[in-house]
Amino acid sequence: MPSSATVALPPSLVGLLERFRPCFTAPTFETFCMLMAGFIACAGTRAVCGMLTGAGLARVWPHDRAHAFFARRRWSAEHLGLTLARLVVDLLIGEGESVLVAVDDTLFRRRGKKVWAASWFHDGSAPEAHASGYGNNWVICAIVVWLPFMTRPVALPVLAGLVKKGTVSASRLEVARRLVTALAQALPGRRIDVVGDAAYAGGVLKNLPQAVSWTSRLRKDAALYGLPPAPAPRRRGRPALKGARLPAMVQLAAGLDFTEVVVTRYRRTETVRAASLVCLWYGVFGTRPVQVVVIQSASGALEVALVSTDLDATIGQVIERYAARWSIETAILEAKQIFGVGQARNRTARAVQRTVPFGLAAQTLTVCWYAQHGKHDRDLAAHQNARPWYTSKTTISIADAHAALRRALLAAKYRMARPDQPKPEEILADLLAWEDAA
Repeated sequence: MPSSATVALPPSLVGLLERFRPCFTAPTFETFCMLMAGFIACAGTRAVCGMLTGAGLARVWPHDRAHAFFARRRWSAEHLGLTLARLVVDLLIGEGESVLVAVDDTLFRRRGKKVWAASWFHDGSAPEAHASGYGNNWVICAIVVWLPFMTRPVALPVLAGLVKKGTVSASRLEVARRLVTALAQALPGRRIDVVGDAAYAGGVLKNLPQAVSWTSRLRKDAALYGLPPAPAPRRRGRPALKGARLPAMVQLAAGLDFTEVVVTRYRRTETVRAASLVCLWYGVFGTRPVQVVVIQSASGALEVALVSTDLDATIGQVIERYAARWSIETAILEAKQIFGVGQARNRTARAVQRTVPFGLAAQTLTVCWYAQHGKHDRDLAAHQNARPWYTSKTTISIADAHAALRRALLAAKYRMARPDQPKPEEILADLLAWEDAA
């Protein structure tokens, strides 16, 4: 059978996939569409051959065509991710609104000494504390959006960078900074608000683009300084770059004026006591002023301290922004358990660099498709009718969106042999109209 044989895809999905045509040559774009559909529809392991099976092309295409797509064809995972980021912003973020980006890293465990860039890394998903594992470590940038059919923020992975020990890409923070810079260049005119945990704060952030703000948790050993004093008139020498060293956070918080702030975080609206001050974290952000937000617990003790380069953000916005960071933890869990990202067993450099970003793109595309074409009211009602004992389910989950797209792929695959014949719903509409006329 000719290699150009394909299967039918839902027009709603084809419309989204067309946005990626400039990323590929014509033959490679056809392979991309089929493998993307196969990855989403696959019911088993999302290996490369499993993608062919999911697309219904296992006995139609030679398996080397799928392997060559990842290992030898000309396309860039970063170009794919930036195109995906523009798609997410166009569909799910309002005109002129800032883009909230969460960064984190995760380990995809692998076996074998010949797996490119595999090494021993800390595995935060392991049940043991301070556990490590062997595999590929990826830094992920995800755009955080709020969807009308979900009660929590959703992180949509768009870019992923591989951490390679022994190279300039050995630092997770350096990889994150590079990805965020590329994202800011791909979204001109948009403000990029980045949020990460305490591990994502370091000296490489001193030269961030002006359109990028960075928010993270303040480390316990952070050395804070006051703002530089005004230069004295007629004084020789370079003006001071920083002010006096500030005391430790516990002593510093004791002199702040705390106020009650209403925030919405982790699906709850609550009142917290918080205070802020503007200073310098010279070792991390250099001479760029930062806003430190201190949250006080009910007992009066210091609960957490956050730091942000966004001086225009209110205390509540900084707290809510950092709370939204947790959505990327959930997205990584869903990527592994629902979508099967990282199950491909590639070993060569190009294939290793492309399979995980490809799987993450499938996850984001699924949510984008459901946000545009999903019937969340109908799907939720169907769940509640089929499982009346499941009273706590009141919203759609990412697994529901994935299942809906798989049903659409299955329906398109087994479409009617005579498209010119009326569909059942059209016949029913005609019968109802005839009865009303009679």
